[in-house]
Formats: sequence, C-alpha cells, structure tokens
Amino acid sequence: MKALVLEKYNQFEFKEVEKPEVEPNEVLVKVKSVGICGSDVHGMDGSTGRRQPPLIMGHEASGEITAVGSSVQNWQVGDRVTFDSTIYQLDDWYTRQGLYNLSDNRVVLGVSCDDYRRHGAFAEFVAVPQHILYRIPENVTFTQAAMVEPVAVALHALSLGKPEVNDAVVVVGAGMIGLFVIQLLKVAGCGKIMAIDLDEDKLTLAARLGATHCFNSQLPGLDQQILELTNGRGADQAYEAVGVSETVQLAVASVRKGGTVTLLGNLSPNIDFPLQSVVTRQIKVQGSCAICGEYPAVLDLIADGKVDVNALVSAEAPLAEGADWFNRLYNKEKGLVKVILKP
Repeated sequence: MKALVLEKYNQFEFKEVEKPEVEPNEVLVKVKSVGICGSDVHGMDGSTGRRQPPLIMGHEASGEITAVGSSVQNWQVGDRVTFDSTIYQLDDWYTRQGLYNLSDNRVVLGVSCDDYRRHGAFAEFVAVPQHILYRIPENVTFTQAAMVEPVAVALHALSLGKPEVNDAVVVVGAGMIGLFVIQLLKVAGCGKIMAIDLDEDKLTLAARLGATHCFNSQLPGLDQQILELTNGRGADQAYEAVGVSETVQLAVASVRKGGTVTLLGNLSPNIDFPLQSVVTRQIKVQGSCAICGEYPAVLDLIADGKVDVNALVSAEAPLAEGADWFNRLYNKEKGLVKVILKP
C-alpha cells in the first residue's frame, strides 16, 4: 500500500509500504479521509519528541472496513467507521473508572516516542482494535467523520468544565480546538462567549461560529473590557487552547474569583504559572487530556447540524500531495485551518 512516511524530521516520502497485519481483535480500515492535526505539524520537526521517524502519522481519520480479525464481533466488511485516536487497555484500572484516556500503557495512533511506535492513518489502510471503532451516521461524510476527533477533544474539555446556561466564558486561542470549544459552548447555552487570539481571520471565523465578542490579545485594556462584559467580576470559565505562559496567564486573569480554567493546549512542557492569583482568588485549574467517550455525542451533533465542521476545512487533497500541505501548515500559510488528505 502507499503511505506518507516521515522518513526524517521535516522530510516526507510518499512510498510503498507493507499493509498492516490484522490481529484477532482488530479490523483493517481502508482510509477515505484523514486530517492533518496541529500536533503532527508541531511534531514533524522533532520539537515535541513524539513523532520520531520513520513514522506514518495520522490519527484523525475515517474509512471503510475491508477485513476483520477472527475474534471481532458486531463489525463487518463494508461498515463506514471512524475511530478514537487513543488505543487504551480494557482491563486497566483507569479504564474501569471511566477514564480510559488515562489508561496505563495507552498508545496514540500515528505517534512514535521513547515508549512506543504506532503507525497511523496517512496511508491507504490502517489496522485498529474493534473497541475504539464508531459507526458513521448515513448523513455524515467521510470528511466530516475525520473531524470527529478534534471536536471530541473540545467536548471532553467541556465535560470537565461543566459550563452552565448563560455562563460567561473566555476561550483563549481560536485555532481548530478553540473554534470547536466555541461552537460547543453555544450549544450548551452559554451567554457571553469571548474569543481571544492574535489572528484577525481566526477571530472573524470565531464570530461566525458562535463567539459573541472577539478580542485581539494585543488589544490594550483587554482585562478591563472583559470585566465590563461580566458585571465587573470576570468570566465564569476560561478554556485555554494554546499552551504557553502568556496565554495561560491570560486565561487565569480573565476569570472571576472562584472561576474555572480548563487547559487544553500543551505547546510548552513547562510554563510560568500565576500561582498567587490562582490561590488567592480560589481558581480551579484543570487539565483536559484527549477524549473519553465523546465520539457518539459528537457524531450526533454533526449529523444534526449543531456543530459545523465543514467551516473549518480549508482544503481536501490527495495523500500524495501531503508533504506540500504539511509544509504550508508548518509555515503558517494564511487562511489554512484544517487540511484533509485522501489516500
């Protein structure tokens, strides 16, 4: 089969590789659509340490089952499916507590680090275990189904933050995940949804998708404007979708006393954290890791038209052109949000 392989850092090759062998509990999926994730773009240069070459990346995908393992049940050839990005252990303590995203020895598709290597979906075929599969509704396309993973990441964050109707919420970072957080906050019935970013184009899209107020993070007096919109208190919640010191500090500063800050971004492994502000204002700060059972809800939201994933798809292109699209995303080409590749 053909695959897009990261042979060396910043160097891709579209080449012939062996088709994956299917274990008894796995299915073989013919990939129809696969998205380039920001973590793939950040990882291609070696800066994250989680895309060690040679590697077939790709974990946001959908396709059609072409073969099933000997112990697979309730799935058959021809089923249209998408799948979780995390391969977790079913007999793990965390999984039994309903926290499969924290499962010990979990593996992420398309990731290669010091602990493991698992080839992903930038290929004609990918093998995945049956317990991470989800059936695609009839009115959801393969391209839309390849967008379920990032929406589920956003929904998992909301499941932890538990926003309430009419809450005032700040979203720091209007990239892919931040834009889905904004849409989901609107679905949840939040009142003021304030988007903050450096990119005016992203802020324009944020307004289109549900943000009631949009601010450039370099705007003087930003903190005062948030106070004016929130009765002088600050937002009830903030969702931080970047992961650097400045944006985390901004998220903490934007919430009221007793507010909640949920961290999704993790560009920096360590940050300068505003500890005194958190302690003296009794702020709840929590991390949100990946996905934990949100796929069915996301598929229904897309099928019902409540979450618009099409608005974030900038381009669809053949997998053979993947290296060029990776470079364009890496160089932050203006106007590019999500690129979907077609094997």
